[in-house]
Amino acid sequence: MFIPSTRRTRAATVFALAAMLAVAAPVAEARPGGGGGMGSRGSKTFNAPSSTNTAPSAAPIQRSQTQPGSTMGNPGMTSAATQRPRFGGGFMAGLLGAGLLGALLGGGFFGGLGGIASMIGLLLQVGLIVMVVAFAVRWFRRRQGNPAPAGMSRSVFQGDSTPGRYGAAPGSTTGAGPAMGAAPRGAPQPTIGKVDIGPGDFQSFEIALNDVQAAYGRGDVAALRNLATPEMAGYFVDELRGNESRGVVNRISNVKLLQGDLSEAWSEGRMEYATVAMRYAITDVTVDLRTNQTVETGEPEALELWTFVRERGGRWILSAIQQGR
Repeated sequence: MFIPSTRRTRAATVFALAAMLAVAAPVAEARPGGGGGMGSRGSKTFNAPSSTNTAPSAAPIQRSQTQPGSTMGNPGMTSAATQRPRFGGGFMAGLLGAGLLGALLGGGFFGGLGGIASMIGLLLQVGLIVMVVAFAVRWFRRRQGNPAPAGMSRSVFQGDSTPGRYGAAPGSTTGAGPAMGAAPRGAPQPTIGKVDIGPGDFQSFEIALNDVQAAYGRGDVAALRNLATPEMAGYFVDELRGNESRGVVNRISNVKLLQGDLSEAWSEGRMEYATVAMRYAITDVTVDLRTNQTVETGEPEALELWTFVRERGGRWILSAIQQGR
């Protein structure tokens, strides 16, 4: 192996390697969601979407505000609530053990009185601890029975687009099985229902694809917040700020849906979800704001699974993006 013998040669080698890494670095991350899975799919956030002809599989969601929860179908996912120390658990057990031991040895809360006084002290300790533990258990159960309220902004999609070619994938369903994802801490598992997806919904998904890409390309934060959930809009804003700090801008154009399949659609209470696989053409370039020179060029096609959510009877908004494969 050749080892540079001078500082100048070593410096040149370092710069050459850096240039090679810059050229070899993936550039498809520039578009919204291109850097990996993000967002939430309700109770299915950590489940793999159903396979479709367009996207046989999908990369998992890596960034989400939804926390993994305990489920019947996936015992490996334990909820944060079950992992959280319960009030009255170790602390009260320690008090009980210390009190009983102390009483037996004559050194409990009322230790030192001897004989009958020690026994009375023991009984008073046990009774007091039982009352405190019972109160703590009732308090904890009441707290578990009151799930935190959840809200979601609604959005009106704007724009026009020619419908693409959508079709239901063989073996895919519009219903769902047992809830296997995450639920809000302390909340019961949601009831999973069926959602029928029609031509009008597919057209809405395609319009959303174009509108989100266009808004991201022009850095329109207000439009992104109108087209996506607050969580997804927050991720997009972070990406745009990252580009700004680098002195670059991501310009997106010529978005055209080439093929699309419904992966799955389901409801959870008043919320309805639909995950669709989309392969689309896109012109995706990153431009240096100082020189107006193109510094990165994305792939001409993208394969992704977009999950949309709406309140029953409302409009679809984007809630998650996963990379198809």
